[in-house]
Amino acid sequence: MSQTRIDKWLWSVRIYKTRSVAATAIKNSRVRIGDTIAKPSSPVKEGDVVKVRKPPVTYSFRVIGIPPSRVGAKLVPQFLENITPQSEYDLIEMQKMSGMQARAKGLGRPTKKERRDLDDFMRPGDTFDWMDDEDDGESGETLFAASDEDYSKDDEDDVLDAMGFWD
Repeated sequence: MSQTRIDKWLWSVRIYKTRSVAATAIKNSRVRIGDTIAKPSSPVKEGDVVKVRKPPVTYSFRVIGIPPSRVGAKLVPQFLENITPQSEYDLIEMQKMSGMQARAKGLGRPTKKERRDLDDFMRPGDTFDWMDDEDDGESGETLFAASDEDYSKDDEDDVLDAMGFWD
C-alpha cells in the first residue's frame, strides 16, 4: 500500500494551490487524518479520511489513491472521494443568503455597497435635525448645497470625518 506526506497529497489533488499553503493550513490545525490532528509530514494512505477545515465548512475526503505528482482537475476524482455531508454545504448557502460578511465596526475602508449607502444617505439637499450642533431652536440645517455644482466630495469627506467614520 503506497503512502505519501499529507501536505504533498493535499497539493497534488488540488485542495490547496501550493504545497506551502497546505503545510501552513496543517500547522494551523485545520487538517485531520481520521480524528488525529495532522503534521505536514504525516503519512496518508489509501482508505484514510482527511478532514480539511476551510471556514465555515469542514470538507471530508476519502483517499482513493496516491498521485505520483500534481494532477489535472479532471483526474482528481481518481484519487479522492468527497464525503462531505450536505449540512456543511448548507452553511455556505446560509452565509451567502445573509449577504453580510462579518467586519468589525471602524475597521478598514467602507465596502462599495456601504459607500453607496452613505452616498444615498448624504445626498445633496438633505436636511438633518439630529446633526444641528447649536441649541438655538433652529433645525433642518442643510449639510450640502442644493445644486450639484456646489456639491463637493471634500465636503462629504469632512462630514464623515466629523462623524468619526474613518476612525
